[in-house]
Amino acid sequence: MTPPVAVEAARPGPLAGLRVVEFSAFVAAPSAGLALAQLGADVIRIDPPGGNIDANRLPVNADGASLYWASLNHGKRSVEIDPRSPRGRALMRDLIAAPGDGGGVLVTNLGVDGELGYEALRAYRPDLIMVMLAGSSDGTNAVDYTVNCAAGFPLVTGDGRTPVNHVLPAWDLLAGQTIATAVLAAERHRRLTGEGQLVRLALSDVAFAATASLGYVADVEVNGSSRRADGNFLYGAYGDAFRTADERWAMVVAISERQWRALVGATGVADALAAAAAAIGYRLDTEAGRWEARELVSAFLKPWFARRTLAEVSTALTDRALLWGPYRSFAQMLAEDPRVSEANPMFARVEHPGYGRFLTATSPLAFAASPRTAPMPAARIGDHTADVLADVLGLGPDTIEGLRAERVVGGPAAGRSAAPTAPLASPAPDIR
Repeated sequence: MTPPVAVEAARPGPLAGLRVVEFSAFVAAPSAGLALAQLGADVIRIDPPGGNIDANRLPVNADGASLYWASLNHGKRSVEIDPRSPRGRALMRDLIAAPGDGGGVLVTNLGVDGELGYEALRAYRPDLIMVMLAGSSDGTNAVDYTVNCAAGFPLVTGDGRTPVNHVLPAWDLLAGQTIATAVLAAERHRRLTGEGQLVRLALSDVAFAATASLGYVADVEVNGSSRRADGNFLYGAYGDAFRTADERWAMVVAISERQWRALVGATGVADALAAAAAAIGYRLDTEAGRWEARELVSAFLKPWFARRTLAEVSTALTDRALLWGPYRSFAQMLAEDPRVSEANPMFARVEHPGYGRFLTATSPLAFAASPRTAPMPAARIGDHTADVLADVLGLGPDTIEGLRAERVVGGPAAGRSAAPTAPLASPAPDIR
């Protein structure tokens, strides 16, 4: 058996010294832990033996190992503890409340109560920070899809014939970043005052707050509007998708006047389009006017794209003011886009033992004062159980083996935790 992968030794990031315990599943809370780990925090994910309910989520490799789990949890230390066992819950409590200037932080989107509830944990660490994500602010369960459908977006996505769910779990990902923000805000408050706190967050509130912030709530209440589905048109400005001669697709957007002039100039439709618009009363010199004239504009642009291959479109649309991009499958993205390659310092090809070698991202943030932390390997579930129990709680090998024998904890046997001290990635430049 390959030894566990070390993830703590190579952490020069801006959050070095922060220790976060994550008890989670699925996307929202794990993505928060990932964001914190990518910035150098020591994130310890706790799973029950064999993994939580997301341990085998698709996609999986040929051996059935979850590439989803590896991609969302790489760079964290993974421990297996049985939360149903009294000794397991006591271990979880001790890890969460372990002393240390940067410790005492718990992130969870699972139901925790009793001795793992906030008030109980505070008895062991009064300055505890606990960030808890719930499904809905009314106390009911919710996931991204059930929140999204209630927030109005599927009814204005697609052509309006049926609701269209977005495949991107946008609210989960936004909730994850909100959780990470909550951790940093609460940790700053603790540094200034010495006080910990419980921070509650509902996935539904993340979605509804974003909907309100985009003006959609105000539009209904002030204007009495009922926005319709408009396919690939860009709401409120001009943008649309066009099929090319080689059966590819391109998206073009013109928001500013400069972008609009660049688009109609590059496609050669400026004069004819202006005359047609004037003849039927459309104005093309404002963003709102171009939105109103969107179908006319697209009718003029469609033949231009249809006569050209995607490569020819790329050659013609070179003005830096132009906003456009090709539609790509995930495979085409990987094959064609240099931004999704090791040419981008955010990426490196990493060997994830048990999962495979694949392009892995670190944080998209690049801090001037500290090097970007290289992408780290994903642990197999439970890989760091012995290391964490020893490092954080000071337990000896015999004690850990006893807990393993009683099935309170999982992971590889003690003495097999020797690990490399650097990420198993392609060499990366020192990026600042």
